[in-house]
Amino acid sequence: MLQSTVRQRYERLPRHPSSAQGVSEAAKRAVPNHSRVTAKAELSHFISRFSPEIARLARSALTVMRKRLPGAYELVYDNAYALVVGFGPSERPSEALFSIVIYPRKVSLCFLWGAYLRDPDGVLAGSGRQVRHIRLESAAALEKGAVRALITAAIEDAGNSFDGTRRGEVIIRAISKNQRPRRPPSAQS
Repeated sequence: MLQSTVRQRYERLPRHPSSAQGVSEAAKRAVPNHSRVTAKAELSHFISRFSPEIARLARSALTVMRKRLPGAYELVYDNAYALVVGFGPSERPSEALFSIVIYPRKVSLCFLWGAYLRDPDGVLAGSGRQVRHIRLESAAALEKGAVRALITAAIEDAGNSFDGTRRGEVIIRAISKNQRPRRPPSAQS
């Protein structure tokens, strides 16, 4: 059921060409010799703009997801409100199953088709038609049995397989020109 529903929705989504070598146009303009800027380095720069606590949690969560999804493509969107790192078996955004969403005050794991997953332990939050999420207090939350079971179920239900024989790739898909501050305002306002 989920597999056919997911595929039908994927087929309706518009397709966007990926940027060359996973490096954004903004990075190419900012650095004279853009061949030295890797997408992974650019992602690291995006994360460093958050508070140290949030940046540490985001890096830990990304490390756990990379181990859990070997060979995954990481699709990075530096949006106005948050930094989003989607994980999928190909470079097509429509095939992504998960994302780590980094906000100024929190980090969440999103299940992009979470509304279709059975959640007997009630760990998923959200009431939209498609996406569910888990707010991460620590990267260890990703190792809990209920969360691991949901990740496994999402992969199986979508019929997607992550190719563990290939090396994962980071691709910068979008950088918003208008962004909110990545660090929360100080408490001394």
